[in-house]
Amino acid sequence: MTPGRRHVVLVGPPGAGKTTVGRLAAVLLGAPFTDLDERIAALAGKSITRIFADDGEPAFRALETAVGVEVLRAPPGVVATGGGFMDDPERRSFALASGLVIYLETSPPVAAARLGGAAGRPLLAGAEATDRIAALLSRREAWYLQATQRISTDVLRPDDAAEAVAKLAREQGGW
Repeated sequence: MTPGRRHVVLVGPPGAGKTTVGRLAAVLLGAPFTDLDERIAALAGKSITRIFADDGEPAFRALETAVGVEVLRAPPGVVATGGGFMDDPERRSFALASGLVIYLETSPPVAAARLGGAAGRPLLAGAEATDRIAALLSRREAWYLQATQRISTDVLRPDDAAEAVAKLAREQGGW
C-alpha cells in the first residue's frame, strides 16, 4: 500500500453508475472493489429489497453504517455506496475523513433509463422511477455536494467515467 493512499468512495443517486464505474475504476487502479449493498446483502443473507421488507429501512441503515465503517477502516480500495449513504452525518463524516469522495452526478431521466425500472430498488418502488429519483435527489443532493469531487456521468460511457475516477484517484487519492 502506498503511503497516503485513500479510499475512492463513489456516491450519488440510484442509476448514477456507482457500481459499474466503480468496478471499472478499480481495475484501472489495480485496487480492490467493494459494493456496500452487495456486502450488506451477503452479510444479511438476503437481498436489499428483502431487508427493507422484512426488517425495515432503519435496520438496513444500521447495517449500512456498520458495514460502511468496516470497509472504510480496511486497506484502501474503490467503494460504491448505496444512494442513501451520504444521508447520515456519521457515514458522511467517516467517508470524507477516510477517502476521496466522488459524486457521480446524473439527471433523473438518465438514471431511470439506466435502471430500467424499480426492480431491486426499494426506495423507487411504487412510483414512476424518474419522479422518485428526482425526489430522492432533491432530498440528498446537498449531501452529495459535500463530496471532494464531482463527475457528471450523463453523457459519459462507463469506461470514460471510470477513467475520470481513476485520474482523480491518482491526482488526489495517492493511487
